[in-house]
Amino acid sequence: MLRTLESLGSLSGKRVVVRCDLNVPLADGVITDDGRVRASLPTLNALIHQGARVVVVSHLGRPKGAPDAQYSLAPVAQRLSELLGSPVTFAADTVGHAAADAVANLQDGQIALLENLRFNTGETSKDESERRAFAQKIAEFGDAFVSDGFGVVHRKQASVYELPQLLPSVAGTLIETELTVLEQLTETPKRPYAVVLGGSKVSDKIGVIEHLLPRVDSLLIGGGMLFTFLAAQGYKVGSSLLESDQIDTVKKYLSDADERGVEIVLPEDVVVASAFSADADHEIRPIESIEDTPFGSSGLGLDIGPKTAQAFAKRVAGSKTVFWNGPMGVFELAPFAAGTKAVAEALTRVDGLSVVGGGDSAAAVRALGFADDQFGHISTGGGASLEFLEGKKLPGLEVLGWQQ
Repeated sequence: MLRTLESLGSLSGKRVVVRCDLNVPLADGVITDDGRVRASLPTLNALIHQGARVVVVSHLGRPKGAPDAQYSLAPVAQRLSELLGSPVTFAADTVGHAAADAVANLQDGQIALLENLRFNTGETSKDESERRAFAQKIAEFGDAFVSDGFGVVHRKQASVYELPQLLPSVAGTLIETELTVLEQLTETPKRPYAVVLGGSKVSDKIGVIEHLLPRVDSLLIGGGMLFTFLAAQGYKVGSSLLESDQIDTVKKYLSDADERGVEIVLPEDVVVASAFSADADHEIRPIESIEDTPFGSSGLGLDIGPKTAQAFAKRVAGSKTVFWNGPMGVFELAPFAAGTKAVAEALTRVDGLSVVGGGDSAAAVRALGFADDQFGHISTGGGASLEFLEGKKLPGLEVLGWQQ
């Protein structure tokens, strides 16, 4: 059974290490999407209000095990301070003198953020003893540990797996919320239940398709992966993204879905462009004539078409449970964002549970002007959410007493 905050008892005056996921996108040192920072607030506020001395640890990006200024958590400390409405001490290292001083100077109800965990090779090492040695250094800063970085619970990393074995450890409220939602998607969905999958590759979604196919009523396919589905049905797709080695797998999905009475909904039209560029020439084409453009076989499909967007939106808005993971097109380029925007807007009209499955989908809805509270839930962990939905065991949850 998952251990939660309440099981720690009184935390007044105690040092509590919290593993958050503050892996936010940065552009020239400026946070472009603070969703993960805001998602950490309920747990941090709960601890502050109890009078705990809070030590936050997180990673950001993929540095190579050494300090790298472009991956510093300093901008996150500033944003966290603004959102909490109180100062956040920032330590310029993770387990060095700066961190030790920051922790030692904490008073009840105060918070410190330590520098990027991945500036240390021990965080992501394949060597368990190296990870444990690093976790031991972090553990010296705390009397208890709260795991609240859902986006990393599928990783065996020092702060996710070894650290909770060294201190009294529980899950934070964010992880509790994520699990409640994901259980609804896998165990108790209200029907009709639609899953919308996009993004670039079928190979990234194989596990989730196999695990959810027996559980859903309809599966809507967009993004770059749609062209492998179309190719499996014999359509020509030009120079669109295509995983030829997945065509037989897709044929099996189509056959399995038919046997189960699950409807796999594929696009009827797509936006075909001359190049991967915002100012490229482009045309809307039915799926049977993708190559019948001035671009011929060199044309690239970069979004679902308007008829498809309308059909997907109708299906989504009419469902009681919807899980969406992956954009419908290259939403970062304005001419190819309409499909993603249509699906996002339809999710806001779901009379039931609408879940945006983290990662690119979460970035897309915010970039397109939607607010988080327009959806039932925006997951903070794309990879972790998918692995949960695939039925995989997540080490960062198992160490907290969770059994799936």
